[in-house]
Amino acid sequence: MATISVPAGQQIEENPQSRFPSIGELLGWTVDHKIIGLQYAVTAMFFFLIGGALALMIRWELLTPELDFMASGQAYNQLFTIHGTVMIFLFIIPMIGALGNYVVPLQLGAKDMAFPWLNAFAFWLIPPAGLLLMAGYLFGQAEAGWTSYPPLSTVLEYSGDGQTAWAMSLHLLGISSILGSINFIVTILNMRPKEMSLWQMPLLCWAVLATSIIVVMATPFLAGALTLLLLDRVAGTTFFLAEAGGDVLLWQNIFWFYSHPAVYIMVLPLMGVLSDVLSVHSRKPVFGYRMIAMSSMAIALIGFTVWAHHMFTSLQPALRIPFMVTTMIIAVPTGIKIFSWLGTIWGGKIRYTSAMLFSLGFLSMFVIGGISGVMLAAVPWDVHVHDTYFVVAHFHFVLFGGSVFGVYSALYHWYPKMTGRMMNEFWGKVHFTLTYFGFFFTFFPMHMAGMLGMPRRVAVYTHSPELQTLNIIATISSIVLGVSTVVFLVNAMVSFYNGKLAGANPWRALTLEWATTSPPPPTNFDEDPIPFEDPYGYGTEAATAYLDAIDRHFGVPDQSVRHGNTSGGYRVPAPAPSGD
Repeated sequence: MATISVPAGQQIEENPQSRFPSIGELLGWTVDHKIIGLQYAVTAMFFFLIGGALALMIRWELLTPELDFMASGQAYNQLFTIHGTVMIFLFIIPMIGALGNYVVPLQLGAKDMAFPWLNAFAFWLIPPAGLLLMAGYLFGQAEAGWTSYPPLSTVLEYSGDGQTAWAMSLHLLGISSILGSINFIVTILNMRPKEMSLWQMPLLCWAVLATSIIVVMATPFLAGALTLLLLDRVAGTTFFLAEAGGDVLLWQNIFWFYSHPAVYIMVLPLMGVLSDVLSVHSRKPVFGYRMIAMSSMAIALIGFTVWAHHMFTSLQPALRIPFMVTTMIIAVPTGIKIFSWLGTIWGGKIRYTSAMLFSLGFLSMFVIGGISGVMLAAVPWDVHVHDTYFVVAHFHFVLFGGSVFGVYSALYHWYPKMTGRMMNEFWGKVHFTLTYFGFFFTFFPMHMAGMLGMPRRVAVYTHSPELQTLNIIATISSIVLGVSTVVFLVNAMVSFYNGKLAGANPWRALTLEWATTSPPPPTNFDEDPIPFEDPYGYGTEAATAYLDAIDRHFGVPDQSVRHGNTSGGYRVPAPAPSGD
């Protein structure tokens, strides 16, 4: 936007089409990628609350060594099965769809996704899938864990019809993921402005591209495994029944061939968020842009070579070493990202906004999860702690400490663009503090409980009553973590009505989503946007001129004007000092 300006003193008129969608629009069919992104986000947060409530019930049961909260061990099995399934397939993955749908077309300067109708159809597969999963409680809920290993998931005496509903639900979610990923790939590769080469794309777009490639390549394998599982349950086949000639390990191989790359499906886009947020809020160019972009692609490739490390205890000894090596190798591109992020913030003018704090929280917690992951890559250690709470701790440090912290960072960063309002920073910092310490003291003690031999997925540990102290710490901290979510939701709702006006570019960022109104109009841009030559080129006179042009074109908000009275709420600023 360095080529456009508004004379000083001229009134800035708001685009009447630049508004947050109504409840009716959010609940209806639409092909606007921004509304679809919000639909994804609201749906994901709804299931996040369900999954979080189930998690608190798990922790309350583990407060004492006896079975005293759940009616039976079977009920406990159902509890952790649905908790894991909801959090992975109905929260993290749809929330990534929310961020990708809302932000990626804007960052590319596109007016919509490549296939708008397909985009809407992909979303509307998610609500019925969620309802189908939860309906399992009406006719015997799934209880074989979110991994649903046979024979627990195939023998009808071990599981009710809810297990069949579980498989059908994941089928719908898998179709949704594939359709959405095809859309992302085509959009990213074909809908950039002519001034934006692949090497000028924001790193979030690179991360979403790599993730979409994983989804398109891996999810059909999950679909195949689910089909075999359904046939065993309803058609009398014996694909996984060993005594009838089937192979019980076949499911594990196919499932993990999808599900370990799926870990990167749930983390890679949030790594892209980190690259954006750390650069913007430290006013520094990204250190090692091309290495970060290529490391995403390397993770997408190497991620398909590590699945059998989940099976070290049942794998042939001769095959353990190759998978141990590939599992350690995949830490290399991840390490490239971590050191690049540290190089990005080193010496920067860091602004400790809520978005920045959650990105730094991601960085610290994900490193802990990565270290425990390298430990688990070593066969002797993995055999020792297999199926213990050490694995549960590692998994959550990666997926909560990584993915959820990244989601919160993204929401704080792009909330102004979505709503036109700023989140309250004080309550954002309260939210971060409660989340950081609540999460750490919920899951870090599980490392020790696992090393002491506490098995996961077991509600009773009367054989080791000394583990109760660690479980009390974890349970109390999980309540703090639950309170932090309430703080976030209240902050988001209050800020929506009473937050400060955001303006087009409150963070003075260089990527294209900030070169339009907040919220953007239906066509995203009133004219063809002109991307800056470097989406992270902070600290130069050219960047300052570009950012000043955006402010002159759209104006900056007069914070004395509140929600519901925006007439005259924007002014043309004086040019900023160079070097922003």
